[in-house]
Amino acid sequence: MRNNVGHGPPGSLDAGVRPMALITSCLPAPVGGTAIQMSLPPSLPSLPIVAADVVRQFSRRGDLAQAQFLYGEVAQRMMGRLRYIRLQPAALLDAGCGAGASLPLLRDRFPNAAYTGLDAAEPLLAHARQAWTPGGVAAWLGRLALRGKPAVSFVRADLAASGLPPEQLDLVWSNLALHWHPEPHAVLAEWRRILKVGGLAMFSCLGPGTLRELREALADAGLRTATPAFVDMHDFGDLLVENGFADPVMDQETLTLTYETPQRLLEDVRALGGNPARGRRAGLAGRAWLDRLHAALEARRGPQGRISLSIEVAYGHAWRAPARRTAPGETHLSVSAIGGRRAG
Repeated sequence: MRNNVGHGPPGSLDAGVRPMALITSCLPAPVGGTAIQMSLPPSLPSLPIVAADVVRQFSRRGDLAQAQFLYGEVAQRMMGRLRYIRLQPAALLDAGCGAGASLPLLRDRFPNAAYTGLDAAEPLLAHARQAWTPGGVAAWLGRLALRGKPAVSFVRADLAASGLPPEQLDLVWSNLALHWHPEPHAVLAEWRRILKVGGLAMFSCLGPGTLRELREALADAGLRTATPAFVDMHDFGDLLVENGFADPVMDQETLTLTYETPQRLLEDVRALGGNPARGRRAGLAGRAWLDRLHAALEARRGPQGRISLSIEVAYGHAWRAPARRTAPGETHLSVSAIGGRRAG
């Protein structure tokens, strides 16, 4: 049985009766780096991620129900940050929408906004269309929830090449998707292209502290395989400015999940996206390989008898800045405050 996320005080997460993982704490991540931090400079042309493998792995995961314990909680935390921003979008994009799990949350917050969900995995979009658009077996549930509301549509496209018209959106929302794209700078440039001047981009993504214990266990067991490289939040702040956004705000936190068994830890790693890193171990892991990894994870049990796994989550938002041309061949981007952002 999956958990029902509780409503504890800020900085806590109650995983309820979820048997395979208990999220025990939510602590601020250190500002400085460590030897294991895989921070990547904003000038890097691409990340070592195989985009086709990202689509392939997410296409095998049904409606992502097994991952909602994390996706849903992070979406709620994003919405908490959005409460302090005065924004009434007429049109918004859910970039990396998956099966459309954020749609009810966004529709509740912005009831008058037309919603477009975008994802590269067609099987996930099929689940979304079945639930939220006319024609699916379960569509009556979606129609009941969205009766009398603006349009809902879903588009299959790459995050960096949406095919949407320029300067048509007031909000781009992206929950735990940006880190799976090999060219995050191109994604941010696309968001700038489709946002109106003064429009808001708001996202969450995994940071370099994610899966720290799993990487250490692999090293302890002498097992060689590449793991995903996640961008540091400070680099994302730089990327936002480089790609035409103003006043970026970045923060991060680390969620600690604890598990009863190594098998259940690895099940969640697969549910959250698996390993699409370039250079990862090819083929299925053999019994001996898995036994060594399980033993290394077992050796990391804490005082409470559980195995920990860190999930570093970075949150960011910034405003689509206007381009201001002052001389032939020279363009400046305004970083002054755009009026009407913060709620009074």
